[in-house]
Amino acid sequence: MTWYLLLIGLVGAERLAELATARRHTRWSLARGGVEYGRGHYPAMVALHTALLAGCAVEPWAADRPFLPALGWPALALALAAQALRWRCIHTLGPRWNTRVLVVPGLPLVSSGPYRLLHHPNYVAVVLEGLALPLVHTAWLTALGFTMLNLALLRVRIRCEEAALAQGGGLRAPASVPAATTGPAR
Repeated sequence: MTWYLLLIGLVGAERLAELATARRHTRWSLARGGVEYGRGHYPAMVALHTALLAGCAVEPWAADRPFLPALGWPALALALAAQALRWRCIHTLGPRWNTRVLVVPGLPLVSSGPYRLLHHPNYVAVVLEGLALPLVHTAWLTALGFTMLNLALLRVRIRCEEAALAQGGGLRAPASVPAATTGPAR
């Protein structure tokens, strides 16, 4: 279990690196007239991702879940693949990647890297990680709970992003476009 807690700690450190990257990218976007959309769902997203890491650490210990190699090793491979895909997305989007929904008016959509194949590849990484990371150490309740809540949150998030891109980038807007919020993102 010690190695699994180390893995969870490393993923937590990776999340902190993402947040530092996002803060830097937020400053870049705002300096270029970027507008934030959907600020209201962001705290729920942060709480859900924090709960994922907590559940991964607590469930195997509290429920005395064993490490099952036939499940754990493939799950670890998927969790690592999800991390690689996430950082490929971050690299491809460059300063436009963010944990918030920020759109800099006039910039074209990115259509290189994993965005050639998928409209939201970063969310594929999130879904994969949310399933795989808990299953590395048989935390199936955490995997199930996170996945169900995350799918509901992603539905809101993707609609928000699509609307923001349509409004900020000149694409066809969906029927419901959330109001933009201006000013520094907190």
